[in-house]
Order: sequence, then C-alpha cells, then structure tokens
Amino acid sequence: MIGAIKRIISVSGKYKGRICAAFIFAFLKSVLQNASLILTVLMVDQFFQGTIAGGSFLKYGLGLLGCVLAQALFIHLADRLQSASGFMLMADMRVKLGEHLRRLPMGYFTSGNIGKISSVLSTDMVFIEENSMQSLADAMNYFFSAAIFTIFMLFFNPTLGIVTLVFSIIMIIVGEIKYHKGLALSKDRQEQSESLTKAVLDYVEGIGITKTYNLLGEKSKEMSDNFEKSFKESIRFEGKMIPYGVVINILFELGAVALGFVASILYLNGSINITAFLGVALFMLNIFIPLRVVYMESEKFTIMDKCLDRIESVMAQPELVDAGSHKISQVKEGVPAVEFKNVRFAYDSKETISDVSFSVMNGDTVALVGPSGSGKSTLANLMARFWDIDSGEILINGTSIKDVPLKNLLEQISMVFQNVYLFKDTVYNNIIMGRPDATREEVIEAAKKARCYDFIMSLPDGFDTMVGEGGASLSGGEKQRISIARCILKDSPIVILDEATASIDADNEAAIQQAISELCKGKTLIIIAHRLKTIKDSDCILVVNNGKIVERGNHDELMQNGGIYKNFVDIKNSDSGWCKRKIG
Repeated sequence: MIGAIKRIISVSGKYKGRICAAFIFAFLKSVLQNASLILTVLMVDQFFQGTIAGGSFLKYGLGLLGCVLAQALFIHLADRLQSASGFMLMADMRVKLGEHLRRLPMGYFTSGNIGKISSVLSTDMVFIEENSMQSLADAMNYFFSAAIFTIFMLFFNPTLGIVTLVFSIIMIIVGEIKYHKGLALSKDRQEQSESLTKAVLDYVEGIGITKTYNLLGEKSKEMSDNFEKSFKESIRFEGKMIPYGVVINILFELGAVALGFVASILYLNGSINITAFLGVALFMLNIFIPLRVVYMESEKFTIMDKCLDRIESVMAQPELVDAGSHKISQVKEGVPAVEFKNVRFAYDSKETISDVSFSVMNGDTVALVGPSGSGKSTLANLMARFWDIDSGEILINGTSIKDVPLKNLLEQISMVFQNVYLFKDTVYNNIIMGRPDATREEVIEAAKKARCYDFIMSLPDGFDTMVGEGGASLSGGEKQRISIARCILKDSPIVILDEATASIDADNEAAIQQAISELCKGKTLIIIAHRLKTIKDSDCILVVNNGKIVERGNHDELMQNGGIYKNFVDIKNSDSGWCKRKIG
C-alpha cells in the first residue's frame, strides 16, 4: 500500500512539497495526541507516589490544553495542505488531459471512447481529489506511528515489544492481502462505472428518437441493466473486503488483549512498576489503532490506484506528431492548392483509402461523390490531419502537411459539416471562435454575409443570446448559417463542404446557398455532396468507391463516359436516391 501512496506523490509534480508538508503536520498531530496520554501517565505516577500538588494539576491541565489546541492547528494545516493540493493537482491534470485530447487523432473519439473520457473526468479524477487525497497524509502518519510505537515498545520492554511486533506484522500481512485483493476488484468496479457512463450518454443523446418511436422502456433497458450491474459490482466489492476487515479488527482486539495480559504478568513478577503498567494499559489500544485504521480504509487507495491507471491509459494514447517547422507558402503559379499523392489509410486494420492521387488548383472547385461509406469524408478529414495517413503524401501549396505545425495547417482550411455543433455560449462567441481577434463589426459583417444577421437580431438578446448545448435552441438551418458565418470570419483559402446542405429544409436552403456562395468567393473549394445541382458545375468531379477514385472529369465528360457517375445521375433523376446504393 505504500507503493500506492508513493505513486500519487510521484504524479503530484509541483504540489509534492505541499503533500510532504501535510505528512509532517499529520505526524505532529499524532505525536500530540499521544502526548496527552503521556501527561496523564505522569500525573497518575505522581499521584501514586504522593508527590502531586495543586500547582501540578494546573501545569498538567495547561499542558493538556496546549496539546489539544496545537493538535487542532496541525489537523487544520494538514487537511488544508493535502485537500487543496488534491483539488489543484486534479485541476492541472484536467487541463493537461484537455490539451492531450486536443492532439489525439479523431479515430480515438469515434472508437467508443467517449464514455471512457467522461468516466475519467467525472468519476476517476473526482474520486482522487475528494477521497484519496484527504486520506493521504493520515495514511502516511499511521505507518509512521505504528513504526514508532513498535520501536518504543522494544526499547521499553523487549517482551512487550515482541508481542507488539508480532501482531503488527500479522496485521500488515492481512492488510496487504486485503489491499491486493481490492486492486483486482477495483478494476472491475471502475470499468463498470465507465460502462454506466457510456450507457447514460447513449440514452441521453438518442432520447429524441427513443421518444419518437415510443421505445422509452426498451431503450432504457441497457441503462437500467448498467445501473443494476453497478449496484451489484459495488456490493460485490464491499462483500469481498468485509472478511478481511473482520480479521483485522479481531487481530486489533487480540493484540490489545495480549499486551494487557503480558503487562499484567510482568507487573505481578515485578518486572515493571505500577506506572509502566498503567501506561501500557492506556496505550495498548492506541498501539494497534494506526494499522487498523489505515488498512480498514485501504479500499480508497485500491480505487485510487485503478483511477490513476485509467487516467494514465488515456494520457498514453499516441498524439498526432506536431513537429513540423515549415510554413505553408503562398499560392504559386502552376502549383496545386491541394494535392494527394498515392495516399493510403487504414482504420482499425481495414484499408479505407487505397492509393488515391488527385490535385486541386487554386480557386478551382472539386466535388467528391460516391455512395455512403466510400471514403469521401475520410479524404477531407485526412487533409485536415484529423488522422495521419499510412503512406503517400498530402500537400498544400506544395508543402507536405506533416511538415507544418497543426495550427498553421488548420489556418488554411475551413470546414462546414452536415451536423453542426454549437457550444453552449452566446451566438457572438460561437461565431468569433473562427477568428478570436476579430472586431465586433467584422463578426456582424460575417453574419450578414452568412444570411443569419436578421434571425440573430430577432433573438431575445441578439448576438448575446445564449444557445443551448450543441445549438439545441436553434433550427438546423440557423445553426448551419452560424457555422458558415464562423468560416467566413476565419477567411481560410481552402473550404471543405461536407454534405453542408444535405439535411436542410427548403425554407433555409436558398439562404444557405447564398451564404455558401459568399464563403466560397475566391476560395479553393472541395465539395462532398449527393445533390446534383451542388456538384454539376464543379471544375472536376471525383467519383469515389471503396476508397479509390474510379472516375474523374467534369459533369459533361462523365455523362458521356456512361460510367458510374452517369448511373448516379440516372438514379437521382428517377428519384430512387443514390445515397445508400452500393456500386458493383
């Protein structure tokens, strides 16, 4: 268990000094606690010797009062240092985790890890700062106290010292068995906590569909089952720990009785005097209390250990390498604004992009079309380095995107997605995040170009109106126009439209098309779309299927070729739809 305490100290960083200072104050508290008993023994000794006087009672009383006051001060200082350190440490760790998550590839977030991240933030870190850190100094103090008591008893009387040592060793052995058993159980307990968090998130995110199809009972079963499993796991955890706790309590009682019994024999044999006997009688419970308390609370440290494992497992996820030192150069004559060279990419060991090569000249518009799951959005995500390619090269203005800092790369690209996410903040702050140094006048101008100024001004507080989390208080078309205003303000030379108008109603479509036209003026444009009118005027259309570009050309050329694209258009014109159609 000392290893678990050393582990939390090792990750404490700049707060290590505060935690060690808390150890000192906790130890002083324990010393003063026992000093009160020592003063009592001395007072009783004088009483039996008949040397005690009225003034002695006053001295002993003042001494006891001083011990109590100083003990209260040291308790306050120890708690203040260790508890504050826990909260500050976890605050720093949350910031560090946030910085780390920001640098992870998108694949980590799309692989079912949202529940794990939420559980680490809301359960594991909270447990450490609210439970384990408050017990840290006390635990170290208990170990120190147990060692000091045992050494004192060995010097005071070897026989009593051996009895103390034997029972202390047995308690430590049982306590360590209890601790290591708890480690295995804590792993299952925290993993179930993660499963519960994921189930709750899934249920809340899908509550609209669940209500629509009157599946509240059926779809809540997974969440209810996880509540039941969490309940059973917690009961199982406590149930497995109780027998060890019972054994430790029995050893505590037996140790105290053994000390009292041996001390009685020694007193009757004349080996110790009445004062020593009374001292042992007063101390015999206190001698084993430190080990009893620390191992009875060892569950906190087993859970803390597994919480640290889970935090470290997230922190150990490999980040996208961001060691580039080049800057993307200005547009050069004859150099493509975007170029893919023999790009390959596999997701979960399955190759999703296979030897893709194409280029987009500055100011041109390229459309990526194909069935759902063909790899269109993956190509756009690779361009923004949401993932790293396995082989090949992606260049912007002739510079490999791996050779430039991510910040510089993302300054070159604006992306408008089908599913828009707005933060729980004001409309103004959701727009200005496109360029934080923009003036209010520039934000308003961007809103006007995005055709969202009028509806923003009709909101209760205009630009200062708070929007719900994810933009829940706005319609899909309104959210889309705000996201376009954000991109207009950013003013990046490359714009990617990923199904930006796929789910927009007719009332909003005209305004959004006008907003997109403003956004794309003079830009290099890459469109991912199924709507024919969105793509047919593109300078080049790339047909993607099974991660490969199978056709390329403008609308007229592809229609004349009579290939897959023409089949797409014919299906669309027949109103059969093509989004889910698989190409042979």
